Amino acid sequence: MKILELLIVGLGLMSSILCLPGIASAADAVLAVKVENDIIAADSDGHYSNGIEVAYSFVPDKAHWTRAMTEGLGWSAANLDVASYRFGHQIYTPDDIEIAALIENDRPYAGLAYAGLSIFQSRDQGQWRDSRAWHMDLGLVGPGAGGERFQRAVHRATSSDEPKGWDNQLENEPFFNMAYGQRWWRQSQLGPLELEYGPALGAAVGNLYTYASSGLGLRFGKGLARSLGLPSINPGYGSGAYFEPGQSFAWFGYVNLDGRYMAHNMLLDGNTFSNSHSVDREQWVGDLQAGIALTWERWQVSFASVWRTREFKGQTEPDQFGSLVVARAF
Repeated sequence: MKILELLIVGLGLMSSILCLPGIASAADAVLAVKVENDIIAADSDGHYSNGIEVAYSFVPDKAHWTRAMTEGLGWSAANLDVASYRFGHQIYTPDDIEIAALIENDRPYAGLAYAGLSIFQSRDQGQWRDSRAWHMDLGLVGPGAGGERFQRAVHRATSSDEPKGWDNQLENEPFFNMAYGQRWWRQSQLGPLELEYGPALGAAVGNLYTYASSGLGLRFGKGLARSLGLPSINPGYGSGAYFEPGQSFAWFGYVNLDGRYMAHNMLLDGNTFSNSHSVDREQWVGDLQAGIALTWERWQVSFASVWRTREFKGQTEPDQFGSLVVARAF
């Protein structure tokens, strides 16, 4: 029931975006809503409690401003494949949300709201495909992001436990983050199945997150070329929700390993410019992600389960959460 409520919120945001001038009539565009929630994959409601993102992805025309920006990054503007506008909200809490007092040895309460831009480029090089992406996010952490109000409203509507510790949340702090990721896909065939596998490198810099990452991914299925790559999982960035519509049915399963050296994480380290609750972050964090994506006509639905190692010292067990994406091409 909680997931249904969140999907309704996301679909409402999708409808609002479609009403913006020039959006609904744009060609080669995909509108997607993503919900990440611990209750999708595990019977819990703590740590990364919930995330929702609406993304509008499109193929920029020749005169679009994102192509000029691409040149500034040293990329070829002619080879820019997809740009994406993203709008999202996330909620983080300790494991026990029914305790009103500060829980010093568990992660801080935090609400986070942001708007972001991503650009994607993919280049075929024989049996290898090189994909890269650049991301920029502007947002706010703190009471102004509305995490308390959003969680209380959802829990009230779903008759869930009342969260009582939001008086201990992080203070208001704007953030700016940039990230870059590159993946090398080896293209092959496994009997009747198409196959892609290969390594990835990435980095992020900002007052929200600063990290370096590396990973190894595998995709297998039918019609892999209709999707750019792997769906994104917070705090990393994937290929977005863009896909090419078509009459035939396409699908792919995937497994991805990702490791990060976390030099900074405001959501654990606390506010940069004011005193706040904080915990001692683990410098090395790993994710195991497994999922499936189904594409038919103008629709794509993907689901993933994510297992994450301990993010801070004293965390009693690793976290698990699920990610659900519903996308439609226009």
